[in-house]
Amino acid sequence: MAEVQDGHYDSTSQPTDSLRVEPIYESFLCPLTKQVMRDPVSIDSGVTFERDAILKYFNECLSSGRRLVCPVTKMELSNTELNPSIALRNTIDEWMNRNEAAKLDVARKSLTSDSTESDILQALQYVDEICQRSRSSRQVVRRDGLIIMIADLLKNSSTKVRQTALETLSSIAKDDNDNKVEIAAGDNIRTIVKFLNHGQTQEKEQAVSLLFELSENKALSERIGSVSGSILILVGLSSSKVENFLIVDRAEKTLENLESCEKNVRQMAENGRLQPLLRLLLEGSPDMQLSMAAYLGELVLSNDVKVLVAQKAGSTLVNIMKKGNREAREAALKALNQISSYDASAKILIEAGILPPLITDLFTVGSNQLPMRLKEVSATILANVVASGARFESIPLDHNRQTLVSEDIVHNLLHLISNTGPAIECKLLQVLVGLTDSSTSVQNIVDAIKSSGAIVSLIQFVEAPQREVRMNSIKLLNNISPYMGQELADAFRGNFSQLSSLVKVIVDNNGISEEQAAAAGLVADLPMRDSVLTRRLLQDGAFATIIKKVTRIRQGEIRGGRFVNPFLEGLVRIVSRITFVLDDDPDIIAVARDYNLTSLFTDLLQMNGLDIVQIVSATALEKLSQQSKHLTKILPAPSPGLCFSIFPCLSQKTVATGVCRVHCGICSARESFCLLEGKAVEKLVACLDNNNEKVVEAALAALSTLLEDGVDIDQGVMVLCDAEGINPILEVLCENRNEALRQRAVWAVERILRMDEIAYEISGNQNVGTALVEAFRHGDYRTRQVAERALKHVDKLPNFSGIFSKMGAQ
Repeated sequence: MAEVQDGHYDSTSQPTDSLRVEPIYESFLCPLTKQVMRDPVSIDSGVTFERDAILKYFNECLSSGRRLVCPVTKMELSNTELNPSIALRNTIDEWMNRNEAAKLDVARKSLTSDSTESDILQALQYVDEICQRSRSSRQVVRRDGLIIMIADLLKNSSTKVRQTALETLSSIAKDDNDNKVEIAAGDNIRTIVKFLNHGQTQEKEQAVSLLFELSENKALSERIGSVSGSILILVGLSSSKVENFLIVDRAEKTLENLESCEKNVRQMAENGRLQPLLRLLLEGSPDMQLSMAAYLGELVLSNDVKVLVAQKAGSTLVNIMKKGNREAREAALKALNQISSYDASAKILIEAGILPPLITDLFTVGSNQLPMRLKEVSATILANVVASGARFESIPLDHNRQTLVSEDIVHNLLHLISNTGPAIECKLLQVLVGLTDSSTSVQNIVDAIKSSGAIVSLIQFVEAPQREVRMNSIKLLNNISPYMGQELADAFRGNFSQLSSLVKVIVDNNGISEEQAAAAGLVADLPMRDSVLTRRLLQDGAFATIIKKVTRIRQGEIRGGRFVNPFLEGLVRIVSRITFVLDDDPDIIAVARDYNLTSLFTDLLQMNGLDIVQIVSATALEKLSQQSKHLTKILPAPSPGLCFSIFPCLSQKTVATGVCRVHCGICSARESFCLLEGKAVEKLVACLDNNNEKVVEAALAALSTLLEDGVDIDQGVMVLCDAEGINPILEVLCENRNEALRQRAVWAVERILRMDEIAYEISGNQNVGTALVEAFRHGDYRTRQVAERALKHVDKLPNFSGIFSKMGAQ
């Protein structure tokens, strides 16, 4: 007899010796489908068919208009009535049960490691066919002990056997919890999960399909989730762009089943699948919401996920924080702490209304106040939110339209800072740092600090033993120092140890930190002409150490990442303090000589790209150069025989050998701060080409010291000429960038034009003439006077050949 595969009769198939089954009878087969009938019915001709097959035949005849005849006898049918063949159906069922038992008996003998691969595969195919027949058939497979045997094949060396075993177990597990439990026994789930990570594509398909079947059982869902790495692998598969659709779909549906277990939901959240947790947070029972909020506070979230959580659950968490009981508020606060640590998500929380309840939590005292550990969380959230950079002056906190930068609110924050522990102090200082980082709100904070008289208490924190407290205090003071320099100086004079503490932070040798950069900026912003503070810095040895640091940074020996530039700028500004008090104390001149400041600031002029360093250095050189005419060592006038004409074509003036042309004495960069001897002139001229007007102004001011009263102005002009500085000065005048530059340029040009030869050359430059006329017409009183003198110089036109080419635009 022929064999039946999945109920399909195959006349060409013959049973193998090892897998023989009970033969089939021709009467069991439907004439139309050639398959074993499950629901046999007889028609008017007496022939028996499968119900679905004959109904389909009848419908096709009716739809096509064909004559209705029996498909076997060709007899014309008078009706389409169907008569169930109950006896035949029962006979077929009995045969199938006997055949099934025979197949299972054969399969049991073949499902061993001693069998050939082909016999094992044939046996698995039989079991799979039987399981697809009915649930009762699947129960027979379990009762006959085949599940354990098939599960053992998952460790077979043959890929084909493993794959087919997975497929067969999926059929066995379908809609049968008892079978699922037996399949999951022992270490089988772990073995199945391994196929997800290491198996070939077909093995992955079958393994994830089997896991999906097992996950339909809630108890097994928890066991699947408890296998190390299972949820992470499933999450990866469900979001994969390279796996096939079946694997991705089955992984997704398996995860959906696993969501029935809270532990699994937590694991999914850990692995970036937040939607189940958020759903329970938004839709779960109060206890479940509390549990999910608490767990959310423990997670480490990526920035993208923080934004997602803020969008989906921000309002819910804020509402819990406002209205929940103590336990719920604690859970919400911890979750909000996580979410608020990213600027984009923090701004979403601001829109959700987080600021008013935060301020309420911080400021409430008495029986309703939060414990200090939760106030610390509230302060941390507030610091996170403020760091987002929102415009807090426009966000109302209450019906009185107070904002976070309102005077009363800032006063309360300052009061809390002075009356709480280090943890909250640190976070509230961080809040003020964030508010003073903004150019739109810093003035509000400065005004509130002034009106509260809190500057003395704030300065005390620079000596705090806690590094975070100290750092945030220094950052805050650095932010307000441009607005409160004098108040800070007064406070530091009241307690020099605090200034010394700042110096210790600055000179720390452990790289370059944000704290050091802020400390350097703070000290640099103190009033430059405060000689008391400058002397204190000298006593602390600050300048010597700072100059060494500047040199090492300049030479590349110290690297500090993103803080190196602001740190260097602060250091240079601190050193430049010395040059602001040179007139006050002769001892300070000795200090400037000891540190060879002329050479130092000349070298710093070459730090292109660091405009502040160049501005400060040029300004320092200006102040040093102003002392040169007083410090140069004047020699007796030389006899004519010992002189030579330096520029015989321009002037008959002679200068003794070794004597400074400009200061008419013995000069040096170290002793008399001479720009000429310090080789600073060319570098200052180079700065006149800078795009930053402040750099140009500072450089021009320094060069102008070579033209001021008390020096040889003609020789100063010639020094500028030799350094090719005349043209750049004229260009500064003609560009007319701003009033301050115009004033300086007009003054310098008037001095230059005192030399008739140069006046003659410039008289043909219409741009210069126009610029001087504009200065005369629109400048202030002093500038107009100087411009008038300059124009008179240009009007003197002796018949004199020029010594250098025409300068300026033609």
